Amino acid sequence: MGALTLYNITPGPQLFTEQPDIVWGLIASLFICNVILLIMNIPLVGLFAKLLDVPNYILIPAIAAVSFVGVYSIHSTTFDLVFMVALGVFGYFLRKLNFPLSALILGYVLGELMESNLRRALSISQGELSILWSSPITVVLWLLAILMVFMPVIRSIYRRKFKPAI
Repeated sequence: MGALTLYNITPGPQLFTEQPDIVWGLIASLFICNVILLIMNIPLVGLFAKLLDVPNYILIPAIAAVSFVGVYSIHSTTFDLVFMVALGVFGYFLRKLNFPLSALILGYVLGELMESNLRRALSISQGELSILWSSPITVVLWLLAILMVFMPVIRSIYRRKFKPAI
């Protein structure tokens, strides 16, 4: 989208009617790229399959090293490295507490949309935060959201407390 905007082309549904040559050129180039990838990847399937045989004690440090180099190369600050490690530890604890990964991805994807709608709601209410819990529906939604956040912890406590005796 950024490249289209640089050339004064407005992305959207009108692009098909206003500039069909660009759209069909893009579709044709994607088709050609897929054919080239197919031709290149068919002989390399065996090599890619052998990557699955690399043991974890080699793979994990290699991925970590590449990640550290990549993060450090962006801003050249150790804060980014510490932040990455903190997020990794946070992710480890989320996995140990059985937090669903799909919910985190959904929150990451929809976070920007939620933030813009929060700004819109606050501008409509002239900065009044009570709009977020003034109706019964919003109170129920807030309670459900809080319950969903703490559900894995509650579930693990419940399992430990009421473990069947064998």
